[in-house]
Amino acid sequence: MRAYELMIIYRGDLAEDAVDELLDRALAGLAAAGIEVDPERVNRWPKRRFAYEIDHLNEGYYVVIEFVSAGVDLSAFERSLRLADAVVRHKLIRLPDSEASRRGLLGKASDPVAAEAT
Repeated sequence: MRAYELMIIYRGDLAEDAVDELLDRALAGLAAAGIEVDPERVNRWPKRRFAYEIDHLNEGYYVVIEFVSAGVDLSAFERSLRLADAVVRHKLIRLPDSEASRRGLLGKASDPVAAEAT
């Protein structure tokens, strides 16, 4: 199993309801790829100011989604995010096993001190 973190930045000039709808569509896209996302692992931030202007925009809605997958091909899902006009940026990363364990995505975090003692 592999743990992933997906950050999506939606345009700041959208209404809150539109962002909710777009987020539901993104979660449905993950479900279509065979990935179940725990609702507690979806972290939606309020509108935030960018550090610099992106595509003539200064604000955006950030969403961070953590999920676990068994090596599913996500290229079609990422392509849909690249083509979506409402998405300013997105980033999908595979979390290292140690970080995924620390966050509780792959079970309990291993204790390096206890491992050395045995």
